[in-house]
Amino acid sequence: MKLVYTHPHHFAVTNVRNRLMQRGIDCEVRNEFAAGALGELAPIDVWPELWVIDERDVELAQRLIEADQSQAEGRDWYCGQCGELNAASFDHCWACERERRLEE
Repeated sequence: MKLVYTHPHHFAVTNVRNRLMQRGIDCEVRNEFAAGALGELAPIDVWPELWVIDERDVELAQRLIEADQSQAEGRDWYCGQCGELNAASFDHCWACERERRLEE
């Protein structure tokens, strides 16, 4: 197992977990209920963590997380099939409905 993502907000970590599991990557959230130890431990030590079970999936998981974060930053993308410009928030091309690829 390998740690691939951590964030102070539980929602952000579970959202990334759900996105990875949709892609067939087995993962688990740790420190899910560690906030109760805040004060005994440093704040960063109780952040929820996302761990990928199979180390062979780590590289793909990291690329998917990076792609999701790029989308959140608002980078528009061009469809590789029809060439249309799409908003960063779109997972599919608005014109041809092709799913967005990592490299776009």
